[in-house]
Amino acid sequence: MTAITEATPTVSPKEARRAVLSSFVGTAIEWYDFFIYGTAAALVIGPQFFPGASTFAGTLAAFATFAVGFIARPIGGVVMGHFGDRIGRKSMLVLSLTMMGAATVGIGLLPNFEAIGVAAPILLVTLRFVQGIGVGGEWGGAVLMATEHAPEGKRGLYGAAPQMGVPAGVIMANVVFLGVTQLLSDDAFQTWGWRVPFLMSAVLVGVAMWIRLGVFESPAFAEAKETDTIVKMPIVEVLTKNWRTVLLAAGTFIATNGIAYVFMVYVLTYGTTELGFSRATMLTLLIVACPVWMAGMAVSAWKSDVLGRRRVYTWSSIALVIVAAAFFPLIDTASLPVMLLAMVVMAAVLGTTAGPQSALFAELFPAHIRYSGASLGYQIGAILGGGLAPFMATWLFGAFGSSVAISAYFVVIAVVSLVAILLLPETNKTAQKAEAA
Repeated sequence: MTAITEATPTVSPKEARRAVLSSFVGTAIEWYDFFIYGTAAALVIGPQFFPGASTFAGTLAAFATFAVGFIARPIGGVVMGHFGDRIGRKSMLVLSLTMMGAATVGIGLLPNFEAIGVAAPILLVTLRFVQGIGVGGEWGGAVLMATEHAPEGKRGLYGAAPQMGVPAGVIMANVVFLGVTQLLSDDAFQTWGWRVPFLMSAVLVGVAMWIRLGVFESPAFAEAKETDTIVKMPIVEVLTKNWRTVLLAAGTFIATNGIAYVFMVYVLTYGTTELGFSRATMLTLLIVACPVWMAGMAVSAWKSDVLGRRRVYTWSSIALVIVAAAFFPLIDTASLPVMLLAMVVMAAVLGTTAGPQSALFAELFPAHIRYSGASLGYQIGAILGGGLAPFMATWLFGAFGSSVAISAYFVVIAVVSLVAILLLPETNKTAQKAEAA
């Protein structure tokens, strides 16, 4: 296991702020693109692209296509991680944003099953796969641009910026969907209104691209290039010398990601179909909870610079085990104040687990393989976590007829993540020291 030990090269405060802004805005817009599909899967993808199926089967099929994006993510992580370690972080971030934007607009323009038959779901899966490749390369690059520009002792806090882009993307996606559902009749929404959030991506990606193109290359990569420490096959070194670190990093992320996607996606379906609430009500609960999620990230990331990544992550994971067990029993009360409490508390705990994650993943790998290593660990965790979670939640509720099964699933993956973080070393104290070549 090889933690990073090189000192962060000197970066001007202006460059650092620009890198953080780029990481936040770019990540927020890429995740807006990724999340609007999750919201659409919960609300409309089934009837539009799988019209012959029952409500349950259509929802299951919609979430299966949602999972396709997660299957593609490691491919994006490996390919863009390889070239990010070979030719630079910035170029891969521009490519990932372009792919995500093109695929998202493509989904917005895609004819449904009624118009072109079986070609519709096939093309939908293809575009979702492209989305997955794009977002697979985004997180690692955005995290490294933020953490590798960070001043001494602030890698955790700076690394929180791309993490906070995730709930920011959720807020944008759900505000847009909420606005569309409120302004249009149900028939209009089902017919064409659901396409609006996808088509809006063209404008948002243009803004993010303008910001991202103005950022300098990561100083750590520039230094690696100058000192000729770049390797020809970064992924090979990751898999042969750092495979245990990759698996443990993935393990720490399974619960945070899996529970977050049930929290963001499946609960929308559960609240409307099982508890009888309107789409607007469920979207509003999620929108209100997301700023708490962001605050949890910022606070825990800051504390990780002082107390250590492992300590903050461990206590947050213990809290997640407890909150995971209580979440669905509180949702099942069908009392809006209690449901809001459950959403806010879950958001806070998810935030505290996610806050130190960027710095932790970056510090686990040396600069010449960092994009590949951090991306691969993150994306494997995403497949086993968020990629499966909405599907598993839907299947477990259908099989057992109770949300207790979902709560049990939550607890199991939370314990897995707790064990993984306990097996990793502390990284924040050694990360600032120079490493001899």
